[in-house]
Amino acid sequence: MKLHFHGGVQGVTGSCHRVETDSTQFLVDCGMFQGGREADGKNHQPFAFNPRDIEFVLLTHAHIDHSGLLPRLVAEGFTGAIHATAATCDLLEVMLLDSAHIQEKEAQWRNEARKESRSRRSNDNQPIYTARDAERALAQLRVVAYGQEIHPHPAVRCIYRDAGHILGSAIIEAWITENTHTTKGVFSGDIGQPARPLVRDPTPVADADFLLIESTYGNRLHRSMEATLTELEYAITDTLTRKHGNVIVPAFAVGRAQEMLYLLADLHHKKRLPPMKIYVDSPLAMKATEITLRHMAILDPDVAEVMSWARGKKSGMQVNFVQDAEESARLHEIKHGAIIISASGMCDAGRIKHHLRHNLGRKESTVLITGFQAEGTLGRRIVDGAKEVRIFGVPVPVRADIYTIGGLSAHADQSGLLAWLAHFKRAPTRTFIVHGEANTARAFADIVRDKLHWNNVVVPAPHDSVTV
Repeated sequence: MKLHFHGGVQGVTGSCHRVETDSTQFLVDCGMFQGGREADGKNHQPFAFNPRDIEFVLLTHAHIDHSGLLPRLVAEGFTGAIHATAATCDLLEVMLLDSAHIQEKEAQWRNEARKESRSRRSNDNQPIYTARDAERALAQLRVVAYGQEIHPHPAVRCIYRDAGHILGSAIIEAWITENTHTTKGVFSGDIGQPARPLVRDPTPVADADFLLIESTYGNRLHRSMEATLTELEYAITDTLTRKHGNVIVPAFAVGRAQEMLYLLADLHHKKRLPPMKIYVDSPLAMKATEITLRHMAILDPDVAEVMSWARGKKSGMQVNFVQDAEESARLHEIKHGAIIISASGMCDAGRIKHHLRHNLGRKESTVLITGFQAEGTLGRRIVDGAKEVRIFGVPVPVRADIYTIGGLSAHADQSGLLAWLAHFKRAPTRTFIVHGEANTARAFADIVRDKLHWNNVVVPAPHDSVTV
């Protein structure tokens, strides 16, 4: 049996791992690369395999860096089932269509720009995939319940476990038989931080012959949740009551936006925050919030109480979901008193760029960075302390206060990852460190060898193939 690492190795986007046996080939995730022009080129490159040869896909969760190339896979000949949890399937119905819309619009914009510049290039820019491709991919989804054993192929059986990362996220245990010998592989997907609001804790796993484990924050520790909430409380209160500016929150539309709403409601309920006017400026985030409320049964038990209170008490916490572009543009006229939660989470696309353009240069305002910012993204440049950034080609000075609220990450930190690994009764025969920037992944590999005394721990390179 061979493992092929096509994405999400020595980087945090484009997750795609291929398992090849004598009787089948399948993928675990098929994600889009994100962050700058280099990512766009990778997304347009041919697959390193024939999509027609892939019999099925096991999907860990809905984030686009894990699911975003599924429509292209289908467009190029994949006809098999895509297995995912019910919540993931619901989220994909809005996320993949939204992604397709973005691809089509960007291709149209590039073609119009080419014509205006009278470029002699004859090939039109084509979208990575279309809405029709996304609809075909959605038709191939198959729902898997947590703890349910499925048999996507006669030689493969799987069980999905709650990963505690976002709604519907899963750790996948897979038993793969080849030549009468069965090998157990575990694919962590993205592991959540224990004791986090909204989602449940990651499910422990006891054993594996080989393991793929994420390492996004494998070289650092998050701030404690109480320290995080104290910083969040200060940043918002200081901006709204002393500086009289706006609070801009770049947030992933799925997961982080809903968590921010929950935390703001909880802090206001506990009288730690003043009255607030909150604008969620992302149609995708609104749909994801509706889906979240439909899946309360798999969320943390405390969520229902707080959300019920928030819906019943409107005077102190006004939440406005912004739909059309005109309504979004009117938010630029607000100079103080607004908390604007908008996508994308890494500030590289979408409406958040407009809000940053109107607020980054104002010392009265505050930007809350609440999630991982990949190399090459606008968010990463802001976090790294840039004094000036370019937005829509225009230089914008950075005068707003910047808070990096690290404790809100949906990924486990080094301690959380080690705690999850500690449940293994014995070291896997092979452990592959994936989904982390190169230096981070290597550092985490060293930590696993040192702390857990696991010896066969490697950091694969993009497109590595390994026999297990």
